[in-house]
Amino acid sequence: MAAHVEQSIHEFLNILYKCWSINSSSKWTQDNPANGQCGVTSLVVNDFFGGDILKTITPKGWHFYNKIENDRLDLTRSQFSKEPIYLDILSSREDAFLDTNLEQYYYLRNSVNQYINEHYKTAI
Repeated sequence: MAAHVEQSIHEFLNILYKCWSINSSSKWTQDNPANGQCGVTSLVVNDFFGGDILKTITPKGWHFYNKIENDRLDLTRSQFSKEPIYLDILSSREDAFLDTNLEQYYYLRNSVNQYINEHYKTAI
């Protein structure tokens, strides 16, 4: 992955930690803010960076994440105590939406946009 994209993704993860809340996932907690955020986060990452949405099965069900420039990108990996076994099954926005809803999606997307507009002079 190109260095500038990697830096942008690192910054984006920091923004997500500030924006994730009970409004973006009913499973959110202060102790585990990434919990339950995989579907909605994979959609928002796809909005900002493009690429593909992938999924893998975990003991708790499907887990969604992204592939950007041929690199796996799981920004909600921290919700797990043990890294999942990634099967890298090609998924879709429609499939990821089965893990969230429009209200949570719009909340997270708008929160990220608002944070970027307030704190960055140029786009990430």
